[in-house]
Order: sequence, then C-alpha cells, then structure tokens
Amino acid sequence: MGDYNSTYESSLADPDGFWANAAESITWSQAPTVILDRTHAPLYRWFPDGRLNTCYNAVDRHVEAGRGHQPAVQYVSPVTGTQRTLTYDQLLDEVSRFAGVLAGLGVVAGDRVVLSMPMVPEAVIAMLACARVGAVHSVVFGGFAAHELAARIDDAQPKVVLSASCGIEPSRVVPYKPLLDEALELADHAPTACVILQRPQLAAQMGVLDHDWNELLAGAEPVGCTDVAATDPLYILYTSGTTGKPKGVVRDNGGHAVALSWSMANIYDISAGDTWWAASDVGWVVGHSYIVYAPLLVGATTIVYEGKPVGTPDAGAFWRVIAEHGVKALFTAPTAIRAIRKEDPESTLLADHDISSLQALFLAGERLDPDTYHWASDTLGVPVVDNWWQTETGWPIAANPRGLQPLPLKEGSPSVPVPGYDVQVLDGEGHPVPAGTEGNIVIRLPLPPGTLPTLWNADARYINGYLSAFPGYYTTGDGGFLDDDGYLYVLGRTDDVINVAGHRLSTGVIEAAIATHPAVAECAVIGVHDAMKGQIPRAFVVLKSGVDADPDDLAREVVATVREQVGPVAALKEVVVVPGLPKTRSGKILRRTMRGIADGREEPVPSTIEDVRVLEDITPFLKG
Repeated sequence: MGDYNSTYESSLADPDGFWANAAESITWSQAPTVILDRTHAPLYRWFPDGRLNTCYNAVDRHVEAGRGHQPAVQYVSPVTGTQRTLTYDQLLDEVSRFAGVLAGLGVVAGDRVVLSMPMVPEAVIAMLACARVGAVHSVVFGGFAAHELAARIDDAQPKVVLSASCGIEPSRVVPYKPLLDEALELADHAPTACVILQRPQLAAQMGVLDHDWNELLAGAEPVGCTDVAATDPLYILYTSGTTGKPKGVVRDNGGHAVALSWSMANIYDISAGDTWWAASDVGWVVGHSYIVYAPLLVGATTIVYEGKPVGTPDAGAFWRVIAEHGVKALFTAPTAIRAIRKEDPESTLLADHDISSLQALFLAGERLDPDTYHWASDTLGVPVVDNWWQTETGWPIAANPRGLQPLPLKEGSPSVPVPGYDVQVLDGEGHPVPAGTEGNIVIRLPLPPGTLPTLWNADARYINGYLSAFPGYYTTGDGGFLDDDGYLYVLGRTDDVINVAGHRLSTGVIEAAIATHPAVAECAVIGVHDAMKGQIPRAFVVLKSGVDADPDDLAREVVATVREQVGPVAALKEVVVVPGLPKTRSGKILRRTMRGIADGREEPVPSTIEDVRVLEDITPFLKG
C-alpha cells in the first residue's frame, strides 16, 4: 500500500521512471532499456526495445514458480448445469497444445486469428494460444449479426477463424455455425481454415474449410512461447456500434501486460491466489482485460461464467457464485445490480448465501446512479467502487485505488484519476475550466501503457478521431467535471448533451434525478425535437419488480423530481414506462440507437434478437 497523491504525481512528473519500475512485475526475455519512444509523437510507443511473451507471463511462469496446482480458470455454466476447474498446470497443457493446433494450421507470429466464441474455457485457451505463438487475436462477440462479423473478418484478414457450434442462453440455444457461414459468404476475405468446437447441445454441419476442435487438439503437439516485441500487437478489438468500416482498437503486448498487472494490484487489490470475478463476456474489453489477461498475469483465479447472472428466475446467481467459490472482488455493470434489485428488492436471496469472502464490488460500463450505489452499499456492506474507462484505454482512467490507498467514496463519481492518466477538463476552446464546471474530459498525451497506440491499419484515423479536437490531448468523448478534491464526475457522452432553449443539459444529470424515484429500476433520457425549444428531454423508465404504478401519476412524480433536482430548465414533460431498455451485452444502454429512431434516422441493426424485441416494444414511444 502506498500514497495515492505522491504516486499519481510521480507518474506524471517521471513517466519513464514510474513505468520502468512497474515493468519489473513482468518477466521479459529482453528487458527494455527505452521506456517511452517519443520520436513519432503523437504515436507514442512503450518499451520499444523490450521482448516478451504475454502467454508465458499469464501461465508458464506461475507453473515454474511452483503454483501449478492452484486453480487458474473456474468455469461456471448454469445454462448447461456444469462446472470445470482448470489449474495452472492444466491450463498450460491445454494452451500449449492448442497453440500446436494453430501452428499446424500455419499460424505464425503476426498472423491474425478471429474468434467468435461463447463463454467457455476454450475461448480463454484460444486467446492465450494466439498470444503463445505471437498471433494477433480479434475476438468478436458471439451474438453479433453475420454482416458485422463479416466486416471484422475483412478488416482483420485472419488466417484462421475459431468458433463453436452454438452458444447457450437461459431460454434458448443460439446456432453460431450458420452465422459464421453467412459471414464468410458476405466477406471478401477468406481464411484458410475454421476450427469449430462442437457442443452437445447442437452439432454443426461441417464444410470444406472446417476442422473439428477436439479432433485437432487430440493430435496436436504442445509448442513453446514465441517472443515478440513489446510493441507488437496482442489483439484487435472492434468497438461496438461501429458503422461503415470497423474501428479496430490495437493493444500491444508489453504496455498491456505492465498496465494490467499494475492495475490488478493497485486498483482492484487482487494478487496471486485470490479469486476474482469479472461478470462480462470475452467479446468485450472487460472480458479481454479482466476475465482473461489481468487476473492470470498476477496469478489469481478467474471465473468464467456462461449465462446471464441476473434476471428472472435467478436473481441470486451472483451471491451463489461468490459463496461457492470464495470470490474476493466482483466486477460488473450497474445495470446488473439494478436487475438484481428489480427482481429481489428486499435482498431475500442474499440470506441464503455466505458472501463473507467479498471485500469489494466494482462497477463500470454505465454511470453508477446514486440510488443503485446506496442500495448495493447497504445490501452488501462492502465498498461499492465505481471505475470509468473505455474500450480504447483497456483499463481504468478513474477509479478508487483500493490496493494503493483506499480513498473516501463519493456517490456519482468514479473517484480520482488513475496514476498515468493526466486527466483535464477543457471548454470548447481547449481552455481548462474551474473545479465544478462541466466541460470536455480529455487526457494529456502521452497516454499510459496499455492504452491504444493506434487503430488497426489506420494511424491517420486514430489521430483524426481522437487526437485532433484538442491538440496534445486524447479526447474521451465524455463530458463532466472535477470537484475541489480532484474527484472526477463523468456525466455521459458529449453527444448525450441536449440543448433546451439555449441551455445545454446533460441527459445523465436528468437520469440521475429520475433514478432517485423509489419506483424506478432504471431509466434512459434522450433529446427529441421540439418546435419551440429546439430539443426537449423524453424519459423512458423501467419499474421495479412488483411495482404497480399508474403511468400518469408516475409521470407527474418523476417530472416533479427532475424539476426539484435539476430545475425547470430541464423542461421534462414526457415520461414513458417501458418493459425494458435495449442494451449491449456489457450493459450499456443503446441511447444512440434510441436517438436515431426518434429522429427518423437509419441506425445499425442491434446485435441480438433480444435487443430487436426490446426496440420493437419501445419504438412507437420513441417516434412520439
């Protein structure tokens, strides 16, 4: 444990010294002598002359240290009724043999491999096997439609595609192979092979390019680790909701390993032997960073959960998994906690489980509203820690550094800038604003290790899209403010600001006010056209389970709440009660899609059938 203020100042005053020290937590085949390469700014590179292998750091070195018997991956699948534990010894065996499968298919360092996989241990094994041979993996969320998968295949141009016969959800089996076949028909690029994990719930028909996963694995010889440059890419991750040409965020090997190892110890207070659960999907950045790489880099046990951990009829799934596996810290999205509260507002299911192992709840992916924060804090009796980051950064920009120095928690704030991130708030002209004043949240360059060094094959697009609005800064696209204590408040995307009769209002501020109403489980606010005021807010609210409120009465109460907490300037008059809100799998509400429908624009088709159904329910209200 250290001191936050001195650590943070040190990281900004001497980034080379700070990150050189942090890099000592990683095993290098060639230790870096240059920490930060500034010669091609604003395209910075960390540890340019270092060499390492990420898979070795995540698996092999723990076995060599004598901890091969410790669980590395704990697979929990209520949708199939199975569990499986992989020790570090077993993980090393399976990863090295699947690396042999890739090598047998001609995959070498620098080749790309696309994965479209359900939440099964094989997805983790495949990612690590790619890292082992130096290949660049690109995981595509298994629920994406065929045209989105095809676009990513064309951009990454993989030599091999890895998939499964199906994914499994609580109420249905989702065929993956037909989706992959359709994507390959749509794509211009053709891989040389596809490897399919056949699952007993639904067998896939195999084609001429297809190989059976287990058959290849049975005949594969294990291979060792291939050293790569620290600046070589580990993976490409395409941001959700892209239109046109996909935007592939690149993550390098060296900076990624250093930053994630540092974050697990200093932000999340997780070390070797601890059990950690990030309730997400490997298709999203949280899954990459905190299901797969970060916990394994520090020698922890990571939980891989297949199925939706919340929602009818299993709102107690979180508590059961925590109790059964001794989870020290849980990372999920606020929307998951809201879903639990909606189904079990009195926390009756919690009484059935001993969750005394839990020391902290970390939330990210959506703004943490005060109502959810207080409910979770009171229910669990542990610190509820908001943290804020992006697909592009790969690890938190702002958080409460529990492992470094636990700081006081403030509702509505993900706490303080993380060491390495020089967070500033600027006005539209690029000038710093006083404490408490809203503006554009930016990060002074260079970004710390582990963040995106560029976009895949698109340096100019990276510079134009992220570094041009405020020269010398990375533009986050989010608005907010810093308070007098240096705590950051993130109010939402800058395009979530509406202009009501000349007054700029964050929809996040209005949502926070609505969320305080005792009947509201969750809500979303969008701006819609108004002939007199230009824009006015329209609120969509989901009620808590068991609440039977009159819609008109509820609307009047919500309007009064917003008027009291935000002011008459908010001009909220329209409140619509809906059964659900469309979301990504990581829990983000599809506000952009909702705004597009309200404005009459064509928007991308949502990624899952469930999203489509929810949108169909609320589209009449979006169109007014």
